[in-house]
Amino acid sequence: MVGKDAESAQQLLDFIDRSPSPWHAVASCVARLEAAGYRRLDESQPWDLRAGHGYYVVRDGSSMIAFHTGKGSVLDHGYRLIGAHTDSPGFRVKPNPVKQDLGPSRLGVEVYGGPIIATFADRDLTLAGRVIVREGDTLRARLFHSAKPLLRFPNLAIHLNRTVNQEGLKYDLQEELPLVLGTLEETLPERDAFRHLLGDSLGVEPGGVVSWDLTVADTQPGAFFGVDQEYLANSQLDNLASCHAALEALLQSGDESFPGVRLLAFFDHEEIGSQSFKGADGPFLHDVLERIGETFLDGAGARRQALARSLVLSADMAHAYHPNYARYYDLEHAVHLNQGPVIKINASQRYATDGMAEAVFETLCRESDVPVQKYIHRNNLPCGSTIGPITAGRLGIRCADIGNAMWSMHSLRESAGTHDHHLMIRAMRHFFQRQALPLEEVAG
Repeated sequence: MVGKDAESAQQLLDFIDRSPSPWHAVASCVARLEAAGYRRLDESQPWDLRAGHGYYVVRDGSSMIAFHTGKGSVLDHGYRLIGAHTDSPGFRVKPNPVKQDLGPSRLGVEVYGGPIIATFADRDLTLAGRVIVREGDTLRARLFHSAKPLLRFPNLAIHLNRTVNQEGLKYDLQEELPLVLGTLEETLPERDAFRHLLGDSLGVEPGGVVSWDLTVADTQPGAFFGVDQEYLANSQLDNLASCHAALEALLQSGDESFPGVRLLAFFDHEEIGSQSFKGADGPFLHDVLERIGETFLDGAGARRQALARSLVLSADMAHAYHPNYARYYDLEHAVHLNQGPVIKINASQRYATDGMAEAVFETLCRESDVPVQKYIHRNNLPCGSTIGPITAGRLGIRCADIGNAMWSMHSLRESAGTHDHHLMIRAMRHFFQRQALPLEEVAG
């Protein structure tokens, strides 16, 4: 493993390790954008947008849109958008979380999205996210990430669960899910004891801790594996790998080469349906496009014209062929690690790709010397979805659903191909740099 493949893959692992929650993921992106000269916009203030500049806007800390304005006509060239999501399935800490009964203190959590729950068992876990603290008369969000393991989800011994290897790990999500936290101050009420833990870590008085959005995170850093280190493993590859690839593509595409608007939209809450004020099914992207249009487009008709000349790449991970479970794949459309980006297609529009979008992205890959694969789900299995159909339906923009292949999707420890990440960046970078989309070329 050498060259750009290794460099890009290591940067991905480092990005994920710095981003144990959606709030940390956005903070990691913001640091890169600001280092590249992008300027922060405030949704509550007027925007002074200029051609040839980079901007970003954050909504509630865990969703972000970044864009760069070219020096040509937005009306003629439209928008090039890449959408992804910052959240991953797992556990979220309850408001009154501490359970103090017989034995050690335990932490009550809710299931978030559709995690493979058994993969959290017997691992060194911690907490990450944001804590809302009161500073005088002001409420402020503070990032929280404990570097040390705080939690564990111990399995029941096989001597007490004799059929576990025949029936698999199954949990009562109310009674058996609380995580071992350890010994808290027994003289304090349960909620105050947890506030003390958070306050001590943040350097604030426990009484100043008001609320929190905390996720259970892994403590094991990302790693390579395989004879030639051709695979990588980490948490949250779904979907921080897509976020990182899109961010790198935008920053590598240059400042002025494209005359339209290049835009990234990273949403929270995809794993739970996207219906929130900062999710893909909310108004965030529409609001930002409206404000860009107010500067660069003259009237509603021109804004619709620009959208008609636009394309969205909905970037989310894809199901790689697993040789031990061949029966779960449509073998004519099985996709593999280290064989390039995947176009995801579904006749029922669970993925938003249509024939034209498929052809456009395949053309972009071919022009970038990037191999491309195509995935179809089995007819007899329900198909997952992405932000692609939501975004295409809300905005009326053609969309291609794409992603890199991976194993163990929704596990706490997912894995993917080392070489694929750089290939995806190349394809996305060409998407941003190409002077005109090949829509008419393909149609002709």
